[in-house]
Amino acid sequence: MEKESEVVFLGSWFISYCTRVRLALEIKGIQYEYIEQDLTNKSQELVNYNPVHKKVPVLVHKGKPIVESIVILGYVDDCWKYSHKLFPEEPYERAKVRFWINYYDQKSNGRQKTTVTPKPTFQKLWGPNYKAIEESNELLKVLEEGIARDFPKRSPFLNGENPGILDILIGSSACNVEAFNEAIGGRDLILEKYQCLYELVIALKNIPMMKQFLPIDHDLVAKIRKKFNLN
Repeated sequence: MEKESEVVFLGSWFISYCTRVRLALEIKGIQYEYIEQDLTNKSQELVNYNPVHKKVPVLVHKGKPIVESIVILGYVDDCWKYSHKLFPEEPYERAKVRFWINYYDQKSNGRQKTTVTPKPTFQKLWGPNYKAIEESNELLKVLEEGIARDFPKRSPFLNGENPGILDILIGSSACNVEAFNEAIGGRDLILEKYQCLYELVIALKNIPMMKQFLPIDHDLVAKIRKKFNLN
């Protein structure tokens, strides 16, 4: 085990990229010091450790910063080999996992950018036919079909096992869909339409560590509404 002072994690409670890293650290059994960051008033510590993007998450290991959640997750899995592996050992299985990681992050990043619009533009554009909703549903459809095809032994998900890297990535954001729908005043993203992903979310929500680190729904709703001026 690392001493607490040797591993420091800078994050924000409402950001899914930070949630995925905290879950990985917990699953791996790594002791760390957590420092919550106020992104409206960025600390000098954050700016110093991540001078390029000046954003979370940031993992500091023995004084050396690692940034970007996927890079951090790979580093954690490579550095702490004694515990549960997040990535598959077999090269082809690992390659498939990396493909779906990239697909999920690239698509979800593009979708999130389309929704970052201030009121009243946000409310005017958001609706059943709004592009971001269509893209979200297409993302979930392709993701579910791809995972069912490439990882048939993982469906239904988990089966008592610790979450793997894809479980962590998808669950850290998909578990917040209900809060997101409530925040925007609609139900346009219906996870129940995608049975395998819905089973994953239910399974993950029943894991104690997920309950500990996922944002509380009403807190996340309030945060989203405040961020986009939706009150």
